[in-house]
Formats: sequence, structure tokens, C-alpha cells
Amino acid sequence: MFDNLSDRLNGVFKQLKGHGKLSEKNIEDGLRQVRMALLEADVHYRVVKQFVTGIKERALGEEVLASLTPGQQVVKIVNEALTELMGSRHEDLDLSGTRPVAIMLVGLQGSGKTTTAGKLAVKLRKDGRRPYLVPADVYRPAAIDQLKKLGSQLSVPVFDSSTAMDPVKICEQAVVAAQQQECDTLLLDTAGRLHVDDELMAELGRIKTAATPSDILLVADSMTGQDAVNIAESFDKALDIGGVVLTKLDGDARGGAALSIKSITGKPIKFVGVGEKLSDLEAFHPDRMASRILGMGDMLTMIEKAQEVMDEKKAAELEKKLRKSQFTLEDFRDQMVQIRKMGSIKDLLNMIPGFSKNKQLKNMQVDETEFVRIEAMINSMTPQERRQHNIINGSRRRRIARGSGTTIQDVNKLLKNYAQVLKMMKKINKGGMRGLGRGMLPF
Repeated sequence: MFDNLSDRLNGVFKQLKGHGKLSEKNIEDGLRQVRMALLEADVHYRVVKQFVTGIKERALGEEVLASLTPGQQVVKIVNEALTELMGSRHEDLDLSGTRPVAIMLVGLQGSGKTTTAGKLAVKLRKDGRRPYLVPADVYRPAAIDQLKKLGSQLSVPVFDSSTAMDPVKICEQAVVAAQQQECDTLLLDTAGRLHVDDELMAELGRIKTAATPSDILLVADSMTGQDAVNIAESFDKALDIGGVVLTKLDGDARGGAALSIKSITGKPIKFVGVGEKLSDLEAFHPDRMASRILGMGDMLTMIEKAQEVMDEKKAAELEKKLRKSQFTLEDFRDQMVQIRKMGSIKDLLNMIPGFSKNKQLKNMQVDETEFVRIEAMINSMTPQERRQHNIINGSRRRRIARGSGTTIQDVNKLLKNYAQVLKMMKKINKGGMRGLGRGMLPF
């Protein structure tokens, strides 16, 4: 979502780095472009003014003008300022208090509260907690059914509410039901409402009093831009929210909400939705987001994603095979499946430092369906063929193509690419294994 902003900022930095020595005029010209880039990204005008003023004060100081690399110093200052703007550090859910604790989800209709409740249930279970889903939106019947389906899909218990019940009573009874089912964290999915709807906002106040949530999360659609900041201000004034979850961050929104909310409301963005899958919820780290915006990548998030899907025992076994150049097509398939679990390939590539700055690489189209075809072709092989690819002759290739619904040319391409991987592995083994990440695809 920050592609346009990243391109504009990197263009400014490139110009600044082109000057051997920076002057006040160079910096002011650059900051004028930074100001325009932020406003075009739908960042709140008050935030832009404060942000640019702070950078100018530091950039005109001795640390930059007297530096041997003034352009890089400016980039460093902007990176630090962006991080501070978005909150400096990640703030997790507030789960303090007597169990079961309640997390209350509020926001406009259609902002993604129900799906976010499911995503948070996945996160909480990974953290060793026992979540309990509570459908408290009685005004939209589909919301109750949707949350019950999500609960069934995740094997997470759901309170049996109905549209005939009072939302406040639902939340009160759900606390008792959660205790009986030995669940320690309730996720209250409240009805979507306009922040100017006094009656429904008052209902949220009564739910807060009844359920005494340890944290109140505003779920906001990042596509709403600056209006997301106004929404956050209104809900915070009425409920004193604990933080924000920004949804649809994988879309083509300009990013203004992410850069404005903390500065305007004082409340942190705690999580961001980056896809439609229930696993597509990321903790919001301001420093990592700043690095992404400036094209510096985000290796820490990539490593965390890898750790979530990689099996340490299998990774150790794979490393032994790689050392002995025994990387089979079965290993190739298994590693490809692991990588796909980490998210879209394009998103992963954008986490690599410098990737987004290379226009040729950035505009590269990644065909995710190619991985499905590769997996189908390898699954259509016999166990012996997967371990000894050299025995795959013409007739075997025809059979594999028929079995996987692909062409002989596709099979030939797969085997050719695999042979290139093996050659690369032999070169790595001769030169040492230092550069190879444990459990990652070696290409």
C-alpha cells in the first residue's frame, strides 16, 4: 500500500545523495517534495506539518551538514522520524486482569471486525491462550452466523447468541459461559455503527461497563484514509480505546491512516490485516514499517514468518542433505510448501532489503499458480522418481504431465530448474554453507 510513497521518498533521497555536500536550499527543496508525497499519501495535514518541521530542524543541524555522507544522514533522520510518528515500538494486547479477560472489538460496519475476531483467535491460541468468540452483533444476522462458522472452522468455542437477545446481556452471559468452558480470553464482536450514532455508541458504553474489557480495539479499514483518523478520535472519545487494528493493508490504500493515527489520537496501531486468510494478521512494528516505506526491507518479520512454519527437526535434516548434495524433488516440494505458508511471494520479496528500489525486480509479475503446478507435477511422480530425477525419461515425463494436468514442456522446465538448483548447491558446498539460511529454499 505504500508503493507510491516509497517511490516518491526514494526519489527525494536519490537527489539528496547526489549532492556532495548539502545546503539549506537542498534540504528545503527535498523536504518540500517529502511534504507533497505525504499529503498525496493521505497523511493528516497536521501530522505532515509537524513531521516535516521536526526533520528540517535535525537536518539543518551540524550532524548532517558536517557529515561526510549527508544524504544518508537525512535518510536516517527520516527513518527515525517515521518510526516515532507511528509509535516507536510494538504494543501488544492488554490481557491484564482476572481471567477470563475480554477484548472488545468496535468499529464501523464493514470494517472487518468479525474476520479480525477470527484472526485474533488464531493469534491467541498460538500464544497458548484459550479464546472464546462472542457474537454480539444482533443487528446483522449474518454476523452471528459468520462468527459461528469461523469458530467451527478454527475449533474455537462460540457463545450461542441470537438476534433476539440484548447485546449487553450476551456479553454478560458470555463471561460466565467462558468460565464454564475454561476459556481465558473473550473476543467480543460488537455491531458495526457510525461514530455519529449516539444510541449505538451508548450501547457500546453499556457493554464496556458490563464486560469490563481489558482492551478495546478499534477495527478500521485502511482504505478510508484520513477519515480513519476521525473515526478513531470519535471512538476514543466515547470509549477510551486501547489501540487500533488496521485492515486491508495489503490493498492499494495510500497509507495515510497508518502514518496519522498514533500522532493524532495517541493510541497505537497494534495489528494490521494483510490478507484474507485467518493467519494474515501481523503485529504492527513501527520501526519495521518505516523500513518498508523507505525500501529497506523487513528481514525480522520474514524471519518470524519462517520460524512459525519451519519445523526445526526437519530443517536440521534438510541441512544435512544440503551438505551432502542430497536435495531431492521431495525436499524441493516440501520447502516450496513451507515458503507458501509464509504468505504471498511478492510480499516476501518486498521484505528483502533493496528489492523495492529495483524497478525491474519490483515490477516482476509473480505467478502464484506456478507453485501449484510444480507441486502437482512432483506429486504425480513415483517415490523413486522424486529421489532419482535422472530416471525420468520421455515416457515418464508424458505420464507425469497427464497425471498433473500440465504439459511435457512444464515437466521439462521443472526438471531443468531443479538441475540448476543442484548445481548451485554443489557450488555452495565447495565455498561453504555460511550463506545458506536454515530451512529456506536455496534459490
